[in-house]
Amino acid sequence: MKICPYLESSFQILGRRWNGLIVHYLSNCPDYTAHFSNMKKDLTDITPRALSLKLTELAEHGLVEKIMTVENSVNITYHLTIAGQELAEALKPVHAWAKKHITLEN
Repeated sequence: MKICPYLESSFQILGRRWNGLIVHYLSNCPDYTAHFSNMKKDLTDITPRALSLKLTELAEHGLVEKIMTVENSVNITYHLTIAGQELAEALKPVHAWAKKHITLEN
């Protein structure tokens, strides 16, 4: 039996460290949008460089959009695209499954 290329491609994105967690994080933010500094503060185990690379990677896949505004200073936020929001919605059953079947160590 041949593996579905769409599912394989999806897991290549989600299987990379941090990608799924960043999508999940942004899906829980108001308007699906967050500042880099807030993400870095809340995702405590990721380095700033890794977070920057992952956001760029997710943007290349069309899941995240980098938004830059200039008022008194440059303001950069990251926003889940429609595709990213749909992916976050698709991950909800996986989240429910994990809560039911996975025991976390404290």
